[in-house]
Amino acid sequence: MPMHVCNGATLMCSFGVAPSTLIVLPQNKVMTSNMPAANIMDNKPIANIPPFGMCTTPSNPAVASATAAAMGVLTPMPCVPVIPAPWAAGAPTVLLGNMPALNNTSTLTCAWGGVITITVPGQVTEQIP
Repeated sequence: MPMHVCNGATLMCSFGVAPSTLIVLPQNKVMTSNMPAANIMDNKPIANIPPFGMCTTPSNPAVASATAAAMGVLTPMPCVPVIPAPWAAGAPTVLLGNMPALNNTSTLTCAWGGVITITVPGQVTEQIP
């Protein structure tokens, strides 16, 4: 069963080497498990989605450049997520701040081709009114 996501959820990118932690600001004014609840617009790089350690995809210009300099040996570079769209798909029947609530089955796509998933929703019990 999908669970709503809140501040502190654990995220992973398919091209990142380390997990990251979702940051949700209290702007939606809804709490779940005593933490700010997330919606699909909590997708801003750095502000909501911190880096995933090192990036390993050659479609990232920094990785491509470092790999070329290393004579074709894949050379990971620091991750800086580039997020062009909201989380998909969210919970269409639960709105937070007039946007669908974020649930743990939602995904986010990085411009470099990585898929960001939610591995731990950040909460155990539901408290959304």
